[in-house]
Formats: sequence, structure tokens, C-alpha cells
Amino acid sequence: MRSLHLATPDDLAKLLPLVTAFHAEMGYDTETEALSAALSPLLDGSPHGAVWLIGPRRAPVGYIAVTFGWSIEYGGLDAIMDELFIRPAVRGRGMGYEAVAGIAKALKEGGVRALHLEVRRDDEGTQRFYRRARFAPRDVYMFMSRVL
Repeated sequence: MRSLHLATPDDLAKLLPLVTAFHAEMGYDTETEALSAALSPLLDGSPHGAVWLIGPRRAPVGYIAVTFGWSIEYGGLDAIMDELFIRPAVRGRGMGYEAVAGIAKALKEGGVRALHLEVRRDDEGTQRFYRRARFAPRDVYMFMSRVL
């Protein structure tokens, strides 16, 4: 996929404003230093995840961050699409859908058995977007977290 580029340490300056915008839009109170610390290992090739820039590498319009885990239920390597962001001015043009489809295909080819994500229960528009991208809610289960 031409519009997806694996982000490297050289891309941090382009990526940080996008991540900051996503966190602001979501109401997360994350400091720039914390974002840099969280992103840097992924940009350095950590086996725990990766970040892709969406759009032209020189002027990306978004990003997608994926982290990896292991699932007995799904029979091996699984992934969480941790963050997906497209600049508001260019939303609705299919770039997000294309990015999700491209990532899903690449992950499947790489041996990932399942791709998960979180979506707000009251965000019906985003839920429709993800259903169109072939994600299905697991109505019996609820994603729960414990901050450590």
C-alpha cells in the first residue's frame, strides 16, 4: 500500500503533532515527553509494536499504531490497533479505511491471528466505520484495564 509508511526515529517530528492532536481530540491529558517515550521504542524497531504514517511520508495526514501480544484463544500472535488518527480536514476520503485494510492484510501475512481495537460505546459513527472494516463487537465480553 503506497500510502502507509513504517515510521522510524527520523519520523518522530512528523508523528508527534499527529499523536498530540489525537490525544487532544480524545481528551487524553498526555504530555509530549510521555508521548515521545512511548513512541520511541516502537520507532526503533521494538518487537512490541509499530507505527505507520498514513499519506505522503513528507507530510502525513495520519497514523496507525499497532501493538502485539499472544492469544491462546486465537491460536497465537494477536495485535491491538492502539491508535488510528486521520487529520479532521481530510477525513471521509477513505484513507482510514485503506490504512486499516492494508495493516490487516500485512499483519495476516505476518502471522497475526487476530486484530483487536477499542471504541467508545457511545461513538456510533466510529463503530460503523470499524464494522465496515470487518471488525465485530464481542457483545459477551468487555475490554477491561488496570493501570499499573
